[in-house]
Order: sequence, then C-alpha cells, then structure tokens
Amino acid sequence: MLKYKKDDIIKGKVTGIEKYGFFLLVDNDYTGLVHISEISDKFVKNVFDYVQLGEVIKAKVIEVDEEEKQIKLSIKNFNYRIDDKKKLEDKNGFSLLRDQLPIWISEYKDKKDK
Repeated sequence: MLKYKKDDIIKGKVTGIEKYGFFLLVDNDYTGLVHISEISDKFVKNVFDYVQLGEVIKAKVIEVDEEEKQIKLSIKNFNYRIDDKKKLEDKNGFSLLRDQLPIWISEYKDKKDK
C-alpha cells in the first residue's frame, strides 16, 4: 500500500531553499520538492518570500517516487500555512501590559535621571 498518493495534503518542514524551489522533510523516509512553478500562478521572483527555513507547511502531492522516496509537491491555490504560533495574549488580553507600562516608564525615567 502506498504511503502517499496524488492529491494528498501532507505536512512537511522546510529544510532547504534554492532559486528553483524548496525542499520539505515529510517524514523520516520521504523528502519533497516544491518547484518554483508549483508555488504560485503568479511570477515568483524570490522563493524566500513564500517560506522560511524550518517552517512547517502543508503541500499537495503531485507525484510520488516510491523507489527514491521523493515527492513532487505544490502549494498553489490553497492556504499552505499552518498556524502554529502561540497566542501572544491570555484571557486578560493586553491588560497585563497596560498594568505594567507605568512601572516600566517610571523605571526608565529613574535610570535616565541618574
């Protein structure tokens, strides 16, 4: 049974970025390439505008080479970003910053006056 097949949406970590596309580590066995032509329907001037090294993204499987354990991938026409960012605020919103700000200002003024 095939582990990956055409049109599957998979996750991978960006391990390399070149002028012609970028590489994903899909799992311990498979690697993938998103060729520059599979990044966008529009002109792609710089691959670095689309992904960052170490970023985990989603990609669509175009073709699988089982023998070489390589996958051709695409990020065209769908949201490939994975929102894994931690929330920057808690249930109190920005109230913690609001409460701390006068203290920080006072400390800054004290240092400045010395």
